[in-house]
Amino acid sequence: MGTTMRGWIHKATEPQILFPAMGVLILAVLWGATWNLIQIERAAAEHAAAVSSAELLDTYEAQVVRAVREIDLTLKSVKFAFEKNPKPGTLGELGARGLLPPDLLFAVSIADRNGAVVASTRPLGVKNVADREYFQAQRTGDDLSVSLPRQDPDSGEWTLRFSRRLNSAGRAFNGVVMVSVGADYFMSGYDPVKLGDRGVLGLLGTDGVFRARRTGDVLSYGDSVDYATAIGPAGQDEMHSYLGANPWDGVQRFTSARGLFDLPLAVVVGLSREEQLAPVAASARQYVRRAAAGSVGIILIVGLLGRMSWRLAKTRREVVEAQIEHSERVEYLAYHDGLTGLPNRSLFTKLLQQALAQARRNDRRVSVLFLDLDRFKHINDTLGHEAGDQLLQEVARRLKACLRESDTVARLGGDEFVVMVPDLTNESYVAGVAQKIVSAIAKPFILLKQEFRVTGSVGISTHPQDGLDEQTLTKNADIAMYKAKEQGKNTFQFYSEQLNVDTLERLTLETSLRHAAERNQFELHYQAKRDIQTGRITGMEALLRWRHPDLGIVAPMKFIPLAEQTGLIVPIGRWVLRAACMQNVAWQKEGLPRLTMAVNLTQRQFADPHLLVDIASILESTGMGPGYLELEISESMLMQNVGLTLQVLSGLKAMGVRIAVDDFGLGYSTLATLQQFPLDTIKIDRSLIRAVAHAPDDKEITGAIIAMGRALSMTVVAQGVETKEQADFLRDHACDELQGFYFNRPVPAAGFGDLLRAESALGVRTLAAHTAKRSA
Repeated sequence: MGTTMRGWIHKATEPQILFPAMGVLILAVLWGATWNLIQIERAAAEHAAAVSSAELLDTYEAQVVRAVREIDLTLKSVKFAFEKNPKPGTLGELGARGLLPPDLLFAVSIADRNGAVVASTRPLGVKNVADREYFQAQRTGDDLSVSLPRQDPDSGEWTLRFSRRLNSAGRAFNGVVMVSVGADYFMSGYDPVKLGDRGVLGLLGTDGVFRARRTGDVLSYGDSVDYATAIGPAGQDEMHSYLGANPWDGVQRFTSARGLFDLPLAVVVGLSREEQLAPVAASARQYVRRAAAGSVGIILIVGLLGRMSWRLAKTRREVVEAQIEHSERVEYLAYHDGLTGLPNRSLFTKLLQQALAQARRNDRRVSVLFLDLDRFKHINDTLGHEAGDQLLQEVARRLKACLRESDTVARLGGDEFVVMVPDLTNESYVAGVAQKIVSAIAKPFILLKQEFRVTGSVGISTHPQDGLDEQTLTKNADIAMYKAKEQGKNTFQFYSEQLNVDTLERLTLETSLRHAAERNQFELHYQAKRDIQTGRITGMEALLRWRHPDLGIVAPMKFIPLAEQTGLIVPIGRWVLRAACMQNVAWQKEGLPRLTMAVNLTQRQFADPHLLVDIASILESTGMGPGYLELEISESMLMQNVGLTLQVLSGLKAMGVRIAVDDFGLGYSTLATLQQFPLDTIKIDRSLIRAVAHAPDDKEITGAIIAMGRALSMTVVAQGVETKEQADFLRDHACDELQGFYFNRPVPAAGFGDLLRAESALGVRTLAAHTAKRSA
């Protein structure tokens, strides 16, 4: 212990350490004192600002209370006189007796029980106030009411109306008496000398709506805020002030607020922190300049004294760094390939062993990909080893570009590479990695200013099913690689035969999907949407079907996600839009009813930058009226990128295209959320409809969605309706339209055309009777 302590003391007294340490200590003391002085002055200024804010609040509160009490006294005087002798001339008599305030600032008026203004000391610009919130409030209460600020359309002046209830002889509601006053009347107490340019003076209702607010020369009216937030946090200091960002403009202020006793109002006073602390900031800058000047002198002195010690330390450091660099270089060469810079066999073996141990602890899988270049010997023999080395270096770069940071690629020797993919949760991912590697290797190489092509064969083995240790996994991946070569090279092969079959099936399905449109394998089926009351067809939805020559009808849930992942959904979606529009135009030309055609958009289609141009082109080329096209997007797509969603939806609405939100009810959209989007239709998710007949929660959710849609004036469609009980529930809750197997299944164009013709021939009444008979 003694030897160690002496060693530390010796190092600390060395010049290259001692002088800088002394300089740092002196600077720390200097800047600590400066910072402490600044903090003391700032705290004093903040306290003074808080006190000033509270004092200004007391003054403003007194002004407002006095003004409101005078107004309320007028209201009570008129109320007393009118209830004693209810006649229109009451205001004239009170005015003649000098009991009314001057009409230059105040307008006193009386409205009867129906809201009609029957008397006023000056014209109000409104003849009936029955729809105003203060009139409705006086029907059930007798307290003083303060209206929301309203702007006079002629003068542009914002006014407030203070009102009280008038009663008949039997204490029944008999109208209201009102005093109208300019809202800026309550802002006349704003003193720029005391409040500054960014201070605030506000009259806030307990409903969270500012009756008037002033900041500098700017007046605002009717802004809504959270009342509790605006008033400030509970437990304020003894001066009833708090420092924080005001919710209405985000400015940091020393804010004082207080609710007025027995009145539905609160007063708010705020002093800008920036303005109040401006003198402190100026002093702080002066202190910092002085401290900086002193620091420069200290640094110069310490620098001169430490010059020699710094040179000595630098020399010692260079020696140590050279030794470390040499050791690191030796270690690097022991574990890395000198040509490509990739890990070599030794390092790869260690990393794979560590990954396998971690996989066993976490119940994860690890895959090993063994890569061998096809025709590499031909490159070496014809172009020489220099070109071969250049090729290997480019292969290494391409391999690293195909992998995650957590994956490892190593060169075993020659043209053999091996890849480790740890923490594997989905084995299909490794197939994608192998395909990326094969595709990357197949791209042309520029060697000696000429283009050459080579390919790669990849074998894949996965822990634990294909091996439990490093040697077994590498060997099995090597075996799988030779199987890939036997299958024609330029491909990959799984050691697991079953996974290989699944991968090949997916690749085959993807290949077939790429040619399905040009081989006319796609077709559209149509499902009707019907009016819930009459049973009449109001529109239809186009549904894509794939008729594969070998597999038969391929389920949409099997090929649509694949098309979405590969990007094929974009050209397929264009085909669906064009085919649906052409079919609808054909039915219209035949004289059948002009109905709306609904087409679904996937996430990738919606994000396509050419979507609006494609839709406009399709509508123009097919002659389809934009008002007969309805595009359906899912509820989740609305919220993924609100800015992009609004831009695209606005473009569609500008064309005249209808917009529906599909599968609604599974997300978290609210009334406020939906209001910001230009939507025409809500389609309730079929999972809610399926349980609506027996699940109380789903009944409540479905009823709420229908009510919300009607409140937004949108058409509400229930999809997936399969039973009479479901239809009856939706009819009872005033849902607009139904869609589902209860009426008809999706049918090809010919069958749906027959359905339209039958409805036209039978008439709406006959069809409704037919539907009722079928329901019974």
